[in-house]
Amino acid sequence: MACFTTQHVLDGADILFVCRDMEDGAWQFHTGLQVAEADARIVSLQSMLTCDDSIAQLRDLPLGWVATRTSSDDVWSWRLAKS
Repeated sequence: MACFTTQHVLDGADILFVCRDMEDGAWQFHTGLQVAEADARIVSLQSMLTCDDSIAQLRDLPLGWVATRTSSDDVWSWRLAKS
């Protein structure tokens, strides 16, 4: 499954923001900072699990929801994305 992320995440930055797009169910994994288009990457879900296996806890994240945390040591907090 293709996922969206950034070069920062692929370089080892903590994943602090995850969302499931309502339209197509695509996963996005980010640091929580603003994303520049030039920094965007498309990778496999398996690649993301290799970067941070704690995202497996989000396997049931519903479409249109986001999960956030303040550090990689924190628990994920889930909420419906703002429209």
